[in-house]
Amino acid sequence: MRTSSRKTKDGTVRYLQLAHSEWDADAGISRLKILFSFGREDQLDRAAIERLIGALSRLLDPAAALTAAGPADLEVTDDPAPVVKKTGFRSHGKSKDGRDDLPQVVVGMAVTRDGIPVRVWSWPGGSADSKLIRQVKDDMRAWSLSRIVQVADRGFSSRDNRQELMRGAGGYIIGEKLRSGSGEVKAALARPGRYRVIRDNLQVKEVNIGSDDRFVLCYNPEQAERDAAVRDRLLTQLAEAIDGTDKLTRTERARLEGVLSTKPGLKRFLRVTPGGLLRIDKKKIAEEENLDGKYLLRSSDPELNSEDIALGYKQLLEVERGWRDMKQVLDLRPIYHRREDRIRAHVWLCWLALLLMRVAENTSGQTWNRIRAEAQRIHAVTFTGPGGQFCKTTQLSKTQRDLFVALGVDPPKTILDITPTTR
Repeated sequence: MRTSSRKTKDGTVRYLQLAHSEWDADAGISRLKILFSFGREDQLDRAAIERLIGALSRLLDPAAALTAAGPADLEVTDDPAPVVKKTGFRSHGKSKDGRDDLPQVVVGMAVTRDGIPVRVWSWPGGSADSKLIRQVKDDMRAWSLSRIVQVADRGFSSRDNRQELMRGAGGYIIGEKLRSGSGEVKAALARPGRYRVIRDNLQVKEVNIGSDDRFVLCYNPEQAERDAAVRDRLLTQLAEAIDGTDKLTRTERARLEGVLSTKPGLKRFLRVTPGGLLRIDKKKIAEEENLDGKYLLRSSDPELNSEDIALGYKQLLEVERGWRDMKQVLDLRPIYHRREDRIRAHVWLCWLALLLMRVAENTSGQTWNRIRAEAQRIHAVTFTGPGGQFCKTTQLSKTQRDLFVALGVDPPKTILDITPTTR
């Protein structure tokens, strides 16, 4: 549902409407279609209408269900790799670790708001993003969820990907690339307005640029300080690198320019004058200062407010934490298998381990590192004497006992085994 307003002589009148987002293939954007107008909001029982829509959602096919739930229940992310050449399920592509010589696979994961992984997928390493999105949406639809709003990072902001995310009455929250130079990004950054504080480190403002999609500009003061500090270090390095280069020959300066162009952080602020002199680009510095601590979000959902959109996108941090744990703690990679079924089994087992980790963390309120550290302090000690030998556990500390209670797990027995001496 959505509300629209109309100004009259007596003030502003708000109307309640049932709306649906449809993809406009020609324009490359989603457009809002009004399905039904209920009338003036002050003359209606909105709660009763929402209950009716919720009841209809449970009866209809999920692909056509009317949505009446809250914000995003699930998030989907993946670890994609562009295709270069294929060798079956193990495919070569552009590696984020600089190892293009190694085959790789694509792994996708769906998690709840609390970071609980509820589904995992595996694809060939060169799979296109649109194919991944299509399968994920089809699989999620089979769960009969009343509503799915998919959250994706800036790598999924292309027109084709947005179209796939909208397929089947879906919605999305996507990060936009601030340095893409697109007209929408420039218009959003140029719009005046005050930020609204929703958390200590998060401020938001919704900007209207005449698009059916909604744009929310977010600002993180702490991140702004970090961005400024990083830029200062880069400018210091660049100033040292080009200091005294006016005395060099044009060929030597061109050679230095080529070296600096291989360093993206320094190249961004480098300017070459018509005479071939190397200078720091003051205009570029001002442009970057305007982006400190900011990120732009695009959403197709008319129901979510700007706070829900911003917080929904921040939940991607939970997804990224899941990937870090999968790769670093659970050794998702490297994969030493070659057969597809064994690769899938390896990914599945890592996903099950991550599920246990997240359940333990949410139940106990402790991080997995803390849980593991406390558990590893428990030892089984064997004592041997004239009468035989016995094995007992070390005495549990209060922290360890509280951990077992919180997890609902029985602590190990004090005496594990007794073996008397045979006479």
